[in-house]
Amino acid sequence: MKTSYLALAGRIRQTLLDLERVVVRAKFLLDLAQSKNDDAYLDGVALNLHSFYGGVERIFEDIARSVEQAIPTGPEWHRDLLLQMADENTAVRPAVITLETRRCLDEYRGFRHLVRNLYTFNLRPTRLRELTEELPGCFQTVRADLDHFITWLEAIGAD
Repeated sequence: MKTSYLALAGRIRQTLLDLERVVVRAKFLLDLAQSKNDDAYLDGVALNLHSFYGGVERIFEDIARSVEQAIPTGPEWHRDLLLQMADENTAVRPAVITLETRRCLDEYRGFRHLVRNLYTFNLRPTRLRELTEELPGCFQTVRADLDHFITWLEAIGAD
């Protein structure tokens, strides 16, 4: 029995619950910004969008560390980690995410970079709105892929 795989499955499940809360908060804050006509709420939207990708990336780092013992390094490591999770490593694990999921996550990865490098008042409200509206769908694909991966972890962990 590989208890480390079972522990990893548990950590992924917990992070998915946290990410679900982030998705709800982003929508709530966007609704406040629109209903109160107050762009200051968009700062919270941006922070939650940033947190969404950060949480997903922590899951990916945990998988890379726990299953593959290989986390990318260098200036493009965020992109490389996303690509690593979409690739099947037949010797070690199946692909963690689908191409569709990789593509939607890449939008949030890029946005995360902007939030880290710009003042929030320079972010475009229309882009925040688009990303927030697309977030539930992206989260659902992430959750479906990770649920599938959890099933694999539990099967391997039970051996």
